[in-house]
Amino acid sequence: MLSTDFVVARNDLQQSTVIETQLPDAAALPDEALLVKVTRFAFTANNITYAVMGDVLKYWQLFSAPDGFGNIPVWGFGEVIASKHPGVSEGETLFGYFPMATHLVIEAADVSKRGLRDGAAHRQGVAPVYNAYARVSGDPAFEGRQGHYQALLRPLFMLSFLVDDFLAESEFYGAKSVMLSSASSKTAYGLAHLLHARGNGIKVIGLTSAGNTAFVKSLGCYDEVVTYDSVNALPADKGVAFVDMAGSSSLREQLHRHFGDQMKYSGRIGLTHRSSSPDEPELPGAKPTWFFVPDQIRKRAKEWGPGGVDKRFGAAWSGFAPRLDQWVKVSESLGPTAVQRAYLDTLNGRVPPDQGLILSLSE
Repeated sequence: MLSTDFVVARNDLQQSTVIETQLPDAAALPDEALLVKVTRFAFTANNITYAVMGDVLKYWQLFSAPDGFGNIPVWGFGEVIASKHPGVSEGETLFGYFPMATHLVIEAADVSKRGLRDGAAHRQGVAPVYNAYARVSGDPAFEGRQGHYQALLRPLFMLSFLVDDFLAESEFYGAKSVMLSSASSKTAYGLAHLLHARGNGIKVIGLTSAGNTAFVKSLGCYDEVVTYDSVNALPADKGVAFVDMAGSSSLREQLHRHFGDQMKYSGRIGLTHRSSSPDEPELPGAKPTWFFVPDQIRKRAKEWGPGGVDKRFGAAWSGFAPRLDQWVKVSESLGPTAVQRAYLDTLNGRVPPDQGLILSLSE
């Protein structure tokens, strides 16, 4: 049996190709293994960040690819088409981290009523969330359009949720406003929604390009929307916290020099602009630091106890999800040619901010 895989050149993300890889047939599966057909997956700018950071954060080790190439991890759905695990049935639907491929073999471990994990040796050494699969058969929250939203936004909204929690716990480092670069990105407006909902007097400022200004304003979760070429007009007499989704070294330097000591927090979250310099100068204000999701999850899991993170996140998601019908237009595309086009459009910034891409390599 063959799987169709979409892979990219690790040293030049503009280069990609489709390959076929050999899979074991159902009878040849190892004990407790599952053969899963990847039915649909989301693709966003966050997946480009996975590719950019593939070596540093070990994303490339999760799914096999030929030398010099990588298979970008994606969030999506799979159907179990063969099972050698007594606790998992054929026909079940799983939600989790998949390769850009038509099939995946999972070494099922820690199987429970709600989920399982892939125990394959090459997938260890990363955050546990990347190896976890939820068993979602028959759950209406993961079917149809709601399922599209889960794949497109649930993982990103978890990041939004954790950054919001971190800032609130830190009392916003004494800042009176929070600035979000790449304000049209799904992670940014998820965070803006949470910050805005707090109603604690913290001003939420969205930084965006001129072309995305109308969309960002239409969201209604930013108190002010500022284009990148106007950031020096922002008042610099009160403390600000900067949440950087864009990853632009020049923008970061401009903001730090403008706000000086009033830059109370500078968190690096994403790389939507992919224009970070490896040799950045020392900047005035708070030192830019990466926000690392697993650290905050581990901290809160310990403090909130079993199920605490899921319970609080679920409550936050229930307040966010009803807005998505207005904010996101889902576009579905099938087949290798469509996947490659969607990949290149995302890589090169050609996907409108209100569009959500749902893809499948199967025709």
